[in-house]
Formats: sequence, structure tokens, C-alpha cells
Amino acid sequence: MRASLIAATALLMLTCVTRNATADPPAATARFFTFPIGDLNAIALQDGSLQQPNDGKSFIVGRPPSEVAAVLASGGAATDHLEFGLQPLLVRGKNRVLLFDTGAGQNFGPIAGALSESLRAAGVDPAKVTDIFISHVHGDHVGGLLTPANALAFPNATVHISAPEWSYLSGMDAHTAQLVGIAQWQALVNTIKSKVAPFKPNADIIPGLVRAVAIQGHTPGHSGYLIGAGANTLLYFGDTLHHFIVSVRDPQWLTAFDADPPTAAASRVEFVARVAASGQLLYAVHFPFPGVGKIVKKDGVYSWVPQTLH
Repeated sequence: MRASLIAATALLMLTCVTRNATADPPAATARFFTFPIGDLNAIALQDGSLQQPNDGKSFIVGRPPSEVAAVLASGGAATDHLEFGLQPLLVRGKNRVLLFDTGAGQNFGPIAGALSESLRAAGVDPAKVTDIFISHVHGDHVGGLLTPANALAFPNATVHISAPEWSYLSGMDAHTAQLVGIAQWQALVNTIKSKVAPFKPNADIIPGLVRAVAIQGHTPGHSGYLIGAGANTLLYFGDTLHHFIVSVRDPQWLTAFDADPPTAAASRVEFVARVAASGQLLYAVHFPFPGVGKIVKKDGVYSWVPQTLH
């Protein structure tokens, strides 16, 4: 995977986020949603929201905006832009409190960074979090690892990152880090390195509770996580899919967010078909809050079906 391609696509992502962040953005708000995964207790935690214009370069590339607009309209969405949620996931198990991704922290300004407030609203003490699972090291997924003072936001948690992704993060320079949306890269690496536990792709990290699922194309070590056991599982798929309409209905379309767009598109096509066929319950960090649902196929078309769980 070429570093130049990673940098170029990440720069485009950050430029778009920054543009939206400076154009009278909506403030991030605290919000949470509780649901079960078998006998596990899960909480969707809102961190903020992002937008990209439908302009043929900021998200979907290689397709005219009119074609993207038609797909958005078919799902009942606005056609001039695309909206993305941002919601890390917390899961309580026996003797463990697990957090999947950490939101943007201070990286993207007022459009995100509400994770700490959402945790407080949900009655979760950050000091009680035992394990953090990072899907990949873009700024909207790792920013919440640190406080505004660059201290550990979750001081007692082990930080699980795939070995290729940790190598990518720790081997960056400040310029590359800025391209992927990490404002304080050196402070991040220095502060979390004693807490990081790298794992091999597809590792059974906590047997019976969390297994890594490597999904290629987005970043060098991007990972989803299968949470739970037996018939009661939830698949946290990270940035495999970004948009609840476009990414699901046309997973073959290339996006500006991916380091290796053709590989990521192939991963999406396979992923959408597989989870629709299996009926796997999913957690989508960038779909509309709270991001819990399934992908179904009807009359040859794939669609996202949110689940209301209590």
C-alpha cells in the first residue's frame, strides 16, 4: 500500500472536514443509547457528526454527483451533501468495560468531541474502562484517547490496535499525522505507547468476547471487531462502510476516504453480501445514531435497516 496514496486520500478527507468545521458547524452534543448483545450491555455514545459535499471528489469519486444524488434520493436523504454520524461503542462484560474507538477528541473542532459528555450522561466513569479497541488511526477514531491536556483519557485501559496499524501510527511524522486528522501526533504516540497491546490481524483478542476481523483497503491495519459469542454477536465494522445509503447500495463505488480505493471497494462488496446473507447484527460508527442494525437484500438492492433494541 503506497504511502503517497494514503497521504493524498487522507488530506482530501481532512480538507473536507475542516471546511465544514469552519462553516458555522453544528455543535457536538451528548447522547447515548443502551441495548443488549446477549447478556452483554452495550451503549452507543454520540461524539459528533460530519458532512461532505456531493461534489464528485470529497467522498464518492469517479461518479457524477447527479448519480450519487439519485442514490441519496432513493433513500430519502438530501442530495447536495452526505451526512455521517460519529459514535464510539461501549460494552460491559464480566469484569471488563470495553470501548470501541474514541471519537475525534480535539481534532475536528466543535463538530465532534462529545464522547466524554456522552459517557458522563450514560453514567460511565472513564477510569473504569479496561480495554479500548481501535479500528484504525484516523483522527476521528483516536482523538478521544487523550484529554485536552494530552493526558490519558482512560488511564486504566489497555489500547488494542492491530500490529500493522500501530506500526503505521508510530512510524508517522507530524506532517502525515496532520493529513490523517491527528493534531497532536507526537503527544498521542508518547502518551499511549505504554498502554498499547498490538495484535495480529484476525486475532482472538479476548476469547469468547472480542475477536478482530481484518477488513482491507481503508488503512494498512484496519480492523473490525466481532463482539460476543454464539448466536449473540455484534460486528463493529469500523470504516468498512461510511454512508448508510451510498456505501450499502453501491459498495463498488470508490471513495476518497480509503488509502487503497480498489481494495476497499472489493472489501465492501464482499462484506455487504456476506452480512446480508448471514443476518449479522452490525454496529456502524458513521451511520445515523445509534448505528445498530442489519443490511438486507430485497429485489436485488441492499439497504440498511436500523434496529430498535431494548
